[in-house]
Amino acid sequence: MLETTTDRVPRPPSATAAPVRRRIVRGRTDDPAWVRPVLVLVLAASAVLYLSDLGASGWANDFYAAAVQSGTKSWTAFFFGSSEWGNVITVDKPPAALWVMALSGRIFGFSSWSMLAPQALMGVASVWLLYAAVRRWSGPAAGLAAAALLAVTPVAVLMFRFNNPDALLVLLMIAAAYCVVRALDAAASRAGTGWLALAGVALGFAFLTKTLQSFLVLPALALVYLVCAPTGVRRRIGQLLVGGLALVISAGWYIVATMLWPADSRPYIGGSGDNTELGLAFGYNGLDRVVSGGGNGPGVGMGGGGFGGEAGLTRLFNDQMGTQIAWFLPAALIALVAGVWITRRAPRTDRTRAALILWGGWLLVTAGVFSYMEGIFHSYYNVALAPGVAAVLAVGGRELWRVRDQLVARVVLAGLVTVTAAVAWNLLGRAADWNAWLRWAVLGAAALSVLVLLVGVRLTRRVAVVGAAVGAVAVLAGPAAYAASTAGTPHNGSTPTAGPAGSSGFGGPGGGFLRRGEGSFPGGAAPG
Repeated sequence: MLETTTDRVPRPPSATAAPVRRRIVRGRTDDPAWVRPVLVLVLAASAVLYLSDLGASGWANDFYAAAVQSGTKSWTAFFFGSSEWGNVITVDKPPAALWVMALSGRIFGFSSWSMLAPQALMGVASVWLLYAAVRRWSGPAAGLAAAALLAVTPVAVLMFRFNNPDALLVLLMIAAAYCVVRALDAAASRAGTGWLALAGVALGFAFLTKTLQSFLVLPALALVYLVCAPTGVRRRIGQLLVGGLALVISAGWYIVATMLWPADSRPYIGGSGDNTELGLAFGYNGLDRVVSGGGNGPGVGMGGGGFGGEAGLTRLFNDQMGTQIAWFLPAALIALVAGVWITRRAPRTDRTRAALILWGGWLLVTAGVFSYMEGIFHSYYNVALAPGVAAVLAVGGRELWRVRDQLVARVVLAGLVTVTAAVAWNLLGRAADWNAWLRWAVLGAAALSVLVLLVGVRLTRRVAVVGAAVGAVAVLAGPAAYAASTAGTPHNGSTPTAGPAGSSGFGGPGGGFLRRGEGSFPGGAAPG
């Protein structure tokens, strides 16, 4: 068709700029008016939690702080993640997380703030990206719920204020999941392949952050695309191979660089045993973490599981782990089962079931490995489990709410609140002298919410919403209080823990073998 002159006339600036400004302020045109303000509130609260009094932790983990400082003084130390700028030996992880902190130090000058602020900002970005990923298939309410649950998970608050590699690891894993969500929506086009390639790049750089731990989400990402993508099997497999190739390239370039670099002119790869990144990835940071007695590092022989206590089904609820991650875990497992049942007759490409496969796979694989690994296992590793828990609970809860006219759905919703309140009662009781009233407040809110969900929800929608709001208070109050306590407490050493003193097996905040003022920077702490 011939193009007319009027076709080429640009729109007036006001006609194009106004909708953009309106979308920034209000959000999507099909969203209720409350969505954008609540999102801004969640992100602002996250920023306050992660950024407030950030410098109080000083150098946090001295082991990584020394490497960050080295990266601000030597580009060789920057590239390899050397423990000191003499480039004798690297830290026990690939250097991607150190690159971010060292670049900040080069731009703003090396300090506690310049090192830790990028970690906090990555935490806020993780909360936003989880919202975006969950919202795309399950709606804004579920997205906001997932974001809020992640934001107040105590171990997440801890690690988004600390200089271990976990903040970048979580951000990149959520980014990979988001890219898979976008890829599945565009599976039949070339854009679907591009999004899968981006997911591979994100996981590749996650590998350069914390090696094989980043691959715990890989089975869920591959499975959801293979099962649910709305295109033919051959195309699905071919696109997944493209994503796999992108992963190999984005992680492999650095491994090849270290192999080609003459060993006598670069630092020794710390923790590797054979001076190679592959040895580090599959040894000390790989199978040695899973196999009993592996790792030859701090914590081996303490309870059979590093610092994590005895391996087994209940490990994530023990004295060391429970207050870090267990707040929403039982409810998430119930929500996963309920969501799968509700969608049992849905077509192969159903987006809700796809969400349950994606986030449920993340939860089950990660929780299973963490529960049974017998090598070194620190409680803060659980931050990698937090996004899966938050998303599953949000998606499953939304599906139950959608069919709340059915008695069984209301009973399960009430069960989610009851179980979460019971877990909070137990976890808050581990520091019984700390805000003892909070346990009773959680119990009272849960009882009121359960009553409304079982009886009042059939009266009016307004009553139902009140019941859900009170239930949200019951679910969030305990972990939110722990999150605030964590944000208000300095943390140092190699094994920090979230929450008030006495709430974990190692005495609560600070954790590890060093507290503030002990040891000397650099290198005072142990690797993680």
